[in-house]
Amino acid sequence: MIYLELFWTFLIIGTFTFGGGYAMLSLIQNQVVINKGWLTAEQFTDIVAISQMTPGPIGINSATYIGYSITHNMGYSHIASIGGSILATIAVMIPSFVIVLTICKLYMKFQRNPLFSSLLNTLKPAIIGMIIAAAGILITPQNFIDWKSWFLFGGAFISCWRLNINPIWVIIVSGVMGLLIY
Repeated sequence: MIYLELFWTFLIIGTFTFGGGYAMLSLIQNQVVINKGWLTAEQFTDIVAISQMTPGPIGINSATYIGYSITHNMGYSHIASIGGSILATIAVMIPSFVIVLTICKLYMKFQRNPLFSSLLNTLKPAIIGMIIAAAGILITPQNFIDWKSWFLFGGAFISCWRLNINPIWVIIVSGVMGLLIY
């Protein structure tokens, strides 16, 4: 029974969360701490801290750890708790997977449609504006980036934009340069 409830809860969380993993945390907390009472607020805070430290998206990391913790706290074995972990992770990812798959199918079907192309061309400046606005919010006097970081950013930008270097290589070289500089 707990497996079905875990799956359904995280499927709902994955379906109705927009804005990324950090936006997902409040919905997860509301479901597993307040509504279901599966975890205490302290346990949830610990899970979020651990999820931030592990590589990967915080929403998925949280679902994985919460799925394990809930089943383990209910007395299930280690193996059964891993099953709860896997189930919560898959459930939270299914909605995003279906949405992206649907968008890809629609894109492939309508990419030559002039109205669709016009819509995408209209959205590009808006998306760029949103990214610039987010960057502007982060650039404050308290966390202003030093000149070395601006140099790395400029080099990476020019490498991708003008020199058409593969972004993966730009990331790797930028990481190595960052290690050497800092």
